[in-house]
Amino acid sequence: MIRLSVNINKIATLRNARGGNQPDLMKVAVDCEEFGAQGITVHPRPDERHIRYKDVEKLATIVNTEFNIEGNPTPDFVQLVLKNKPTQVTLVPDNPDQLTSDHGWDTIKHKEFLIDIIKEFKNHGIRTSIFVDPVKQMVEGAVATGTDRIELYTESYAVNYPVNPEIAVTPFVEAAKLAVDIGLGLNAGHDLSLVNLNYFARSIPFLDEVSIGHALICDSLYYGLENTIQMYLRKLKIK
Repeated sequence: MIRLSVNINKIATLRNARGGNQPDLMKVAVDCEEFGAQGITVHPRPDERHIRYKDVEKLATIVNTEFNIEGNPTPDFVQLVLKNKPTQVTLVPDNPDQLTSDHGWDTIKHKEFLIDIIKEFKNHGIRTSIFVDPVKQMVEGAVATGTDRIELYTESYAVNYPVNPEIAVTPFVEAAKLAVDIGLGLNAGHDLSLVNLNYFARSIPFLDEVSIGHALICDSLYYGLENTIQMYLRKLKIK
């Protein structure tokens, strides 16, 4: 079964809006695991507008499933990851002021940079994944970096799914098959939702993991967090 990692950034955004500790980010992480999530994802940014570096340190001590830290590998981010040793680090080429992730790595242009960063993480026993667009050259370039996995950036799939699901998913199927053929593990994320997740999972049943935050947290406002996580898990059951 494809694993579900819940991104809890939006919980931190809500907490930060009023100060204090409501909602309690640590409790939400524990609850997500108890409700069936197989991983917890966070994406700290330099301005700490949602997940703070201190949150990462606390989460590293309480997450019992897979802990995934996403982010642009700036020196501060690298030190944060090495200090807290998550199960997985996902490298994303975000600008410091970027609202949300909007593209994958150019694995050819940034090959040497990624090789050095990935080697450091792997030397510390941390599984690595890099954010890539569903482009053949970028998937092939990922192998040379030494990464364990790639995470397919799925916004274009989500945007085009309502128009034509088959056309929307085709480049992702092709990129996924190529990744598996050349020995890469496979994650996916960004704008996956209750509406489009099952079709994506059925089209790419050999995915290792999906990371979902914004849509899942929004759905939980209507359905409740436990029920929402179960709904997403059911969408990932493809047999």
